[in-house]
Amino acid sequence: MVAFQPFWQRKTLEQLSPEEWESLCDGCGKCCLHKIEDEDTEELLFTAIACRELDLDCARCRSYGRRFKAVPECLNVRELASDNYHWLPRTCAYRLLAEGQSLPDWHPLISGDPQTVVDAEVSVIRWAVSEARVRDDEWFDYVLDGAEL
Repeated sequence: MVAFQPFWQRKTLEQLSPEEWESLCDGCGKCCLHKIEDEDTEELLFTAIACRELDLDCARCRSYGRRFKAVPECLNVRELASDNYHWLPRTCAYRLLAEGQSLPDWHPLISGDPQTVVDAEVSVIRWAVSEARVRDDEWFDYVLDGAEL
């Protein structure tokens, strides 16, 4: 008898249905954090500053169905070329699978519980700040250590 393999182990990211694609998102909210590029080193820096549409109580987009209209600079992960997945957090399922890695134990598709993302301290819920609360000249104050993502 052949052992059952979940869809994310049988298919490439390009082969996923829209429903499968959406279910891979762990809901951490990290892709909604602003990134800045260091002009001197061209290094991509993640910040603790969240998009204004991210509800920081639940790490969900308030405008998900119309996010690209509400926030034109919103990152469309599905359209992102795999060689640009470095724009995604190290814990992101899309990045992990593209790099040939497994989903972590806290991922809702493994644990069966979305709360495990928060319990594992992967979610932005406890530490992100809305861009509405940060002045433009303060953004570098919110740069995260790469180990945090």
